[in-house]
Amino acid sequence: MQPQLRVKNISKSFGSLPILQQVSFDIHKGEVVGLAGSIGSGKSVLMMMLAGMYEPDEGEIYFNQKRLSWPFSAQSLGIGVIQQRPTLVEHLDIVGNIFLGNEIGWPNRFKALRVLDEDKMFRKAEQIMLQLGMQPDLLRARLSDLSIEQRQMIAIARALTIPAKMYFIDEPTIVLSYPNQQRLLSLIQSWQKQGVAVLFSSNNLDHLFAVTDRIIILRQTHIAADLRTDETTREAVVSLLLGAEPPSQAVPTIWDYDAYNDFRKNTERLHYNQILLEKNLAGEDSLNRQLTRQLADQVQVLDQVNTALLEAQRRLMTEREEERKHLAREIHDQVIQDLLSINYELEELELDPQISPNLADSLEESRQSIRALVENLRQICSNLRPLTIDSLGLGAALQSYTREWSARTGIKVDLSLDENLGRLPEESEMSIFRIIQEGLNNVKRHAQATQVKISLQHTTPRSLMISLRDNGKGIAEEFDLSLLSLKGHYGLLGISERVTLLGGRFRLQRIPEGGLLLQVEIPHPRVEAELGPERSN
Repeated sequence: MQPQLRVKNISKSFGSLPILQQVSFDIHKGEVVGLAGSIGSGKSVLMMMLAGMYEPDEGEIYFNQKRLSWPFSAQSLGIGVIQQRPTLVEHLDIVGNIFLGNEIGWPNRFKALRVLDEDKMFRKAEQIMLQLGMQPDLLRARLSDLSIEQRQMIAIARALTIPAKMYFIDEPTIVLSYPNQQRLLSLIQSWQKQGVAVLFSSNNLDHLFAVTDRIIILRQTHIAADLRTDETTREAVVSLLLGAEPPSQAVPTIWDYDAYNDFRKNTERLHYNQILLEKNLAGEDSLNRQLTRQLADQVQVLDQVNTALLEAQRRLMTEREEERKHLAREIHDQVIQDLLSINYELEELELDPQISPNLADSLEESRQSIRALVENLRQICSNLRPLTIDSLGLGAALQSYTREWSARTGIKVDLSLDENLGRLPEESEMSIFRIIQEGLNNVKRHAQATQVKISLQHTTPRSLMISLRDNGKGIAEEFDLSLLSLKGHYGLLGISERVTLLGGRFRLQRIPEGGLLLQVEIPHPRVEAELGPERSN
């Protein structure tokens, strides 16, 4: 199948400074391709050339098998462009900016002579605003009163005025809040389902891994790698961005991405400062490479230490789960069965007509004690290892556990599960179960709550959001998670450790009206294998 976009040996320099050299890649219909690169890698320049704003020094670009000639309008080719910074026309109103270049009017064939249908544009703008989660009343605001985020959302709305064959998106999420970032990611997913190709430039690894099929990495004017998203890791992408050796795939590693962001910003600042220097470019480039290499070496050393500690933690948790699993089966298959056998034997004795009434009463009391003991042991088994999780999956295990927990504690539980939850890898299912189990234990011990709402929803095809919200007393404003271990409280720390090992994100939010919101976002492969009962063997 012919690619929808073909970039062939594109090069671009500003003066004597090379920006891009011999860059080539293809994008097919319905494919979402991520573009990552540090400051100075040529990422934004490439996006501007594809949008027709810059002309390359050499190379070719083909769209739908047609070679493009500069200057050209991406919009006229059916390509939607969302830039890093919103470009709005100040003398136009908001509706005019949304439909800039795509005005609705009559006759359709002559744009310059067209009589605008302002009512129709306003109604369609209202629909687009609602689609983007914005209030339609904003259309009546003055452009000068808009925040930078609102301006970016207006620029995104402009891209939705007509169906596009392809979208170029250049780092628009920098100025967007988390909800609007998620709306943009949802748009990208919907475009992909419609067979629309997307080139998505971003250095947010969470966003790239959430929606892309491939990730192209630009470094020092060249393509350093073109990776299948489902076949790579965040660690490999980070290493390629820094110019370090990718970590061994045989050893799973966990990075502290917040710490990495600080390293990356420092690296980018160094690189950017070197680009701005006009004298002795060759020497400065050599110095920049040395500095970047030194920083990459430091990150590798930190990663080795981090890997050793986290691998030890991973082994400890894995072994603990295996011990729990073994112990739960021993109790269920051996101890409980033996007690039930004894109970049946006592029942037979109780029915013997030669037994005195007093002895029969004693046997009945013994049988009741055995039944109570069996129920307690079953509860212990459930806490050690939910038996339903191996055969029926995470959803069934949570439904069973929360019903029992609510009946036992008197606290109402509202459980909401994604209808497409499906089966996840065993490690992920057990970790999610333990996170919710420990979260409920914290509610019981400390929250003084009467109600808990639990939600498991896919935020993207590759990530699952776990939310646990109670209506209790919440936490103090000066709450510090790192001090819990000193006070002998390990529940939230255990949750944090599990989330880290899964490469996820953990957040606690104090609710002003009372209560606590615990949110965990866990990544997992987009394509999930059908996992059967045999996986637990």
